[in-house]
Amino acid sequence: MRKVYYFLLVVLLGCISCEWQLKSFGDEDFQIVVERYDRVQSLYLTTGDFSALQQMNTVYPMQTRTLIEDVLRIGKVNDPQINKRFLLFYQDSTLQSLISEAEQQYANMEDINQDLTSAFEYLKEAIPSMVVPEVYAQIGSLDQSVIVGNNTIGICLDKYLGGRHPLYQNPAYGYKAEQLAMMNRAYIVPDCVGFYLLSLYPMPQDRPLSQQERDIHIGKIQWVVNHAIGRELFQTPYTRIIDRYMKNNKNITVEQMLRNNDYSDFES
Repeated sequence: MRKVYYFLLVVLLGCISCEWQLKSFGDEDFQIVVERYDRVQSLYLTTGDFSALQQMNTVYPMQTRTLIEDVLRIGKVNDPQINKRFLLFYQDSTLQSLISEAEQQYANMEDINQDLTSAFEYLKEAIPSMVVPEVYAQIGSLDQSVIVGNNTIGICLDKYLGGRHPLYQNPAYGYKAEQLAMMNRAYIVPDCVGFYLLSLYPMPQDRPLSQQERDIHIGKIQWVVNHAIGRELFQTPYTRIIDRYMKNNKNITVEQMLRNNDYSDFES
């Protein structure tokens, strides 16, 4: 399987057509609504509806390019044969089943909209410099969970059908128990927050990191995710290290903590 942009699904343990709405903070009407790109995608891939393809290319050009070039990696979006190749790719019975199941399970995403809104309200207050991303849903091919780039978050619904979904049990996919535990609706918002934070505050690339330093870095991300979603989803020795650090340094902001890559500060 191809790897995700950010290995949050693995690292954390071992570690939308709706309108995008964004109101100014402090406005009680602020909300994030997941763009239902997946619905237009599903219509084209199951019926070959040309108007759906046109909508994908005109209303959702960025999402379509990302899906074709970066998620599926089946060619360039401007390739004269790409539409045919894209349609044929999803004629596989397994992928058709995924499309059907995803559209059934996620016919309504209001709960996810509400949880995303709440989480990003917290993040914008805690990290004033942060750009609030646009969020959309799509259907991939069991490769990636959340795609982050250009201030957007793409949710691959096919990876959140529930850990007991028959397709996930196929040994060919090689999912481990800890991965299956995260492949359900409850992890969509935490994954969105975590992936996005990790894209904004990546591990340093200018020097090699020890495993301890990597774990502390992920602990920082997890600690913020816990606070953004309002529950302790991640409970590890490293989230406890960050919690102790923040309690002992009340003058340190969340943004300052995330930017601090001197990991020795957290070990004391």
